[in-house]
Order: sequence, then C-alpha cells, then structure tokens
Amino acid sequence: PAPPALLPYVPRVPPAALPGKLTATTFALERPCCVFDRHANASDTVWLAVAFANASAAFRNPPSRADVPPYEQLPTAHSYMTLETAAAAYACSASSPAVLRVGGDTVCGGQGGRDPCNGPLPSPGPYRVKFLVMGCHGPKAETRWSDPILLRRAGSPSTIDPAPVRHGSDVVVIASILASLGAVLAAAVLCATGAEAWGSLCHQDSGTSTFARRSYRTHHIPPALPQPLPPGCRC
Repeated sequence: PAPPALLPYVPRVPPAALPGKLTATTFALERPCCVFDRHANASDTVWLAVAFANASAAFRNPPSRADVPPYEQLPTAHSYMTLETAAAAYACSASSPAVLRVGGDTVCGGQGGRDPCNGPLPSPGPYRVKFLVMGCHGPKAETRWSDPILLRRAGSPSTIDPAPVRHGSDVVVIASILASLGAVLAAAVLCATGAEAWGSLCHQDSGTSTFARRSYRTHHIPPALPQPLPPGCRC
C-alpha cells in the first residue's frame, strides 16, 4: 500500500495560559481544525499516536484498526494510540472544543475493552504525539510529530520542610514570656494604683479632721497649721 500523506501540521500544547494545561498525568493539545479535510472522507477516523520522545522514531503506523497499539502496552511498547474520532469532527465547519486532553480518562485502563483508552500518563515523559487518519484500508494521512512535551513532576513528601514545627515551638515560648511580662506589669500597675488610692484616702481623712476642728472654733482663733500625715499613711 502507498504510504500515508505527510501533512505539514505539527501538534502542540496551546500557548495560552489554561488551567491544567500540563499536569502530572495529562496535557492539553490544540484541536487540529481544517487539517484533514482534503485527505479524509465521512467513514474515516483520526487517531492520536502517543510515544515517549526517544521512541517516536521507532513507531510504526498500524495497518488496520485491529493492530492499533493499546494504552495498556505503553510501559513495554513505549507508544500507544488513543482519541479515535470521526474525521468530520475536525472539519472546518465543525463546532467542537478548541482543546483536546490527553490522559484524562481515569477508569478505562486495565479493562481490556476494544475501545481505545485515554488513560493517565505514567511518568513525566517527555512525550511526542501525532495525528493519524485511518481509513478502511489503513493509514491515509499523518501529521508531523510534536516537539517533546514534558509533564509536571509531583512533589515528594521528603521535600516538605519541617521547620514550621520548630517555629511553632518558638512562638509558644515567646508567647509564654510575653504573658509573664504582662502579668508582672499588671501587678506593678495595680500596686501603684492601690498606693495612690490609699494616699488619697489618707489625705481625705486629714482634711475632714481639720474641717471638723475648724467648725468648732471662733473667728478670732487663728487657723491651725497643716498637720503632718500619720506615719502609716506615707505610701
């Protein structure tokens, strides 16, 4: 059979900022609109071939749908095919989402079904992908391979800094010291306030006694000189 037509289209991750564009197990691809119109008919399907970047050169297009490499063989074959879609979905007139997600199906792996699985990617890669048009008699057209796509790496628990625990202990110690200082300061304030109040009371008692003595004296008796505070009232 004749080799499939090589299309100039290169798959790529969308350049715009998108939530979840690259994760630890998935990545997004731009939908290839108007790419296959002149090479596909209504009965054809478009597949996505996914391979580890260092294994893409060894990938061989399957001669038929029955020979499509499944997702479950990725660890050993280093490639698989997924996202089987009617070619009409990529036509210029089709109204479809602008982004495809590779690795987004978390329940299809290991079921052994005939439907192609779009399961999570097992490692950060990097990976390369290409689109392949398949007809009743085998491959009809294919795009170029993408540039390597590297996924995000999941954080390791060993990289968590235990310093916040030590910082928390320091905070407790500092809080205890401040509380103790606050208690001492409050006691000092209470002592000073009590002393001042006691002194005022003593002054008030002295004034009252003087007033009482004055009220019983005639106008020709000179007023008494101020009396010193009793020894017990000198606070």
